[in-house]
Amino acid sequence: MLSRSSFLAVIATIAATNVVAAPFTYVNERFGTVCTFPDDIFTDRQPEPDNGDGQQWLSADGASLICSGILNIDDDTPKGFVAAEKASSEPGYKVTYSKASKDWAVLSGLKDGNIFYERRLFGRDGVIRTVWIEYPPAAKSKYDPLVGAIAGSLKAR
Repeated sequence: MLSRSSFLAVIATIAATNVVAAPFTYVNERFGTVCTFPDDIFTDRQPEPDNGDGQQWLSADGASLICSGILNIDDDTPKGFVAAEKASSEPGYKVTYSKASKDWAVLSGLKDGNIFYERRLFGRDGVIRTVWIEYPPAAKSKYDPLVGAIAGSLKAR
């Protein structure tokens, strides 16, 4: 369940964007990943993958949101994850911002011409929980105010 202060932060951020948005809380049954987002923006729920690791939603203006989990089989750390992503030579992928603590990491940058923001929580239960938000640069003024609240809602059930 989303804490009262996190829920209020999501509502305040949504209200500040001048977009009437209804908050929706997704809970992934397999990994216990939880995130809250405006489901009147991310309206097109994609089919859940066979492995049940998460869910993706699309918006009418080309944005996407993924809330998922994976087993941390390589015993990855936030700092290791950030270092690997910053060193990536994947074409069209560039990290422009990163931050890591002992149990979370944040990345932002460009992927194939879109802006992305990713937050990962490294759980003591051996699960990495992720929220990934991607949107076209033309929609930056719409999504930038939402990213922090959506990413901040990521947690373990």
